[in-house]
Amino acid sequence: MATECKKRAVLVGCNYPNTINKLSGCVNDAKAMREMIVSRFGFDSENVELLTDEPESTCKPTRANIMAALKKMVVAAKEGDVLLFHFSGHGLVHRIDPHQPPNEGEAIVPCDLNPIFDVDLGQLIQLLPSGSSFTIVSDSCHSGGLIDKSKEQIGPHSTLRGIAPPVDYKTRGISLATLFQCLQTAANVIIATQDLFPTRALGNAINTGTDNMTGIGSLLTTIFGNNVSLKFLPHYERDILNLRSLTEDEGILLSGCQANELSIDMPASEKTGGKAFGAFTYSVLKVIKESELGALTNRQLVVKARNEIIKLGIGQQHPCLYCSDENADAAFLGHQPNTTTGA
Repeated sequence: MATECKKRAVLVGCNYPNTINKLSGCVNDAKAMREMIVSRFGFDSENVELLTDEPESTCKPTRANIMAALKKMVVAAKEGDVLLFHFSGHGLVHRIDPHQPPNEGEAIVPCDLNPIFDVDLGQLIQLLPSGSSFTIVSDSCHSGGLIDKSKEQIGPHSTLRGIAPPVDYKTRGISLATLFQCLQTAANVIIATQDLFPTRALGNAINTGTDNMTGIGSLLTTIFGNNVSLKFLPHYERDILNLRSLTEDEGILLSGCQANELSIDMPASEKTGGKAFGAFTYSVLKVIKESELGALTNRQLVVKARNEIIKLGIGQQHPCLYCSDENADAAFLGHQPNTTTGA
């Protein structure tokens, strides 16, 4: 007898309130996605974990909390289960060497600015049981490439000329220089107000003197200890974890833009119903709401979302799809119309 599948989700919205990195639509994105997957895709609300950085939130979307929620979801997964990770917030690109491949080192940025890189997500995906699926929807800058080695089904747009977005639109990306500056400030505050870490160690990290990934890694490991990306662990520690590259059929990524592009954070307006949203999340949800009750494939959803973003007057953001051929033509989140799905 077939085991009833379960659908589980971790939804994250980071607006970074009261900081220089402040965004407007990310919390709305996460809440709207929760409403959609519960009402349309058969997710049980008890299996949907929402992490936002609203002041009243009891579980903030720090790196530690996001990774713990993802690990809990992955460890609980059984064959046939459908998993979703939706992230709305800033993205970061690690590209020190100009000759480095363009889609290597992408990361999302939690509210504590302790990045989660593609290699961290890859380690989790490797733990999935056979027959389960893991979909990532990332509405952040430079999000193409968050799943290592996934086949590009819908990639760089080669015909549409870029159209500059309205000047009041923000982008969802943090530069290495800005991240370094923010971490440096945090380290200085720790030195001045707390005795949690040796002052000399923090001073050495701060005095790295660069805003490249070496300096950022030094600050992160000093502030957060071992709770940092695998990218910052010594090589021998990464070897112990037996990390490998993912195959193209492991994981499905719907990215808000290409690896070298920015995702737009739209302010509240009449066209968005008076609420701020990310252009990609807004477009995805609009496509789903306006579609017939039949299932949309991953490929269809991304193509239609691209068209919706163009209608918003944004021509420099091209959502992408990375997955196997089979998953490209599979129903988004395994949605089967007129059937009862497990919780």
